[in-house]
Amino acid sequence: MSAFAAPPPEEEWTGRYRNYDIVKEFFTALLVVTLLSVGLAVAFSSPDERPVTIAGWARADAKDFVAAAIMELNHTSEVAQYGPPYTHTPSAAQKVGPVDLQSIPGVRIPIDTAQAFVIQPLRSTTTTDPSLSAAIDQYTGASTSQQGAWTDAYSKALDKVTISAGTINVPAGDYGPVATMIQHLLSMAQGGGLDGALLTTKQFYQTDYTKPILFVSGGSYFEDRAAAEHLTGEQWGMMNETGNYPGQAWLWLYTFWYQIAPFKNSGNADAEIWVIMMVLTLVLILVPFIPGVRSIPTKIPLYRLIWRDYYKDVEGPD
Repeated sequence: MSAFAAPPPEEEWTGRYRNYDIVKEFFTALLVVTLLSVGLAVAFSSPDERPVTIAGWARADAKDFVAAAIMELNHTSEVAQYGPPYTHTPSAAQKVGPVDLQSIPGVRIPIDTAQAFVIQPLRSTTTTDPSLSAAIDQYTGASTSQQGAWTDAYSKALDKVTISAGTINVPAGDYGPVATMIQHLLSMAQGGGLDGALLTTKQFYQTDYTKPILFVSGGSYFEDRAAAEHLTGEQWGMMNETGNYPGQAWLWLYTFWYQIAPFKNSGNADAEIWVIMMVLTLVLILVPFIPGVRSIPTKIPLYRLIWRDYYKDVEGPD
């Protein structure tokens, strides 16, 4: 019998009827489900961790903040060397073979790390501190080699730096205006002013967190927090919420590739895995058009086992 045969005719109900209050049933079910959802959320929901801020970072690990600020100032941080969409560094581009995928969109969010993370935020406070204004003018007016000499000297002294009550105690050396600038930047960060300064944009709503995120990623504090919450790539972090709680399980196919060779050790892993996922997605879309693959259901009729009751009704006994 054909699979498209008409189903058997429906029989009219001849039993008893009774009234049913569907409104009462709805509100009873709504109340039960609401209480159950709230109770389970309280008992088993994942923790709501406080967001990481630059102020929190500067207070919790001031020395790490200072080290990151120096790298941003002398353009040696990961962000400064990243390449598109932030900088024009060609050696940092993500490539697949000869194709430079990372550089195709271009530098859409240009960031000079020294200006964006140190000099511009400090300039917003110079009206109340002439000595800081003089230090910034001295630094920006110096040659690139002189700026590098000051920041290199400060970087080499970091191992001997101590910080007490927000004051940086650095060994004597030729740091030029850098010591003054970094001290003011730390004070600004610990007071919460740097978070606001990095959020200031020309748009009406200040919701662009690109600069704060890039800056905080330059130190080890952010990564250490992520590792403690099982959120790094080696811990399948994209599939976790904070803590060791399961999150977006549907991302397993994407995160899987980062756990195996050669991708887990590849500097181009992001681009390579993106290409793999695009190919797999294209294959999935084209399944109805791929000879052999599209015929699998007719050769292996597993669907008939799943819908056996339906086929039993429409086809009748064999």
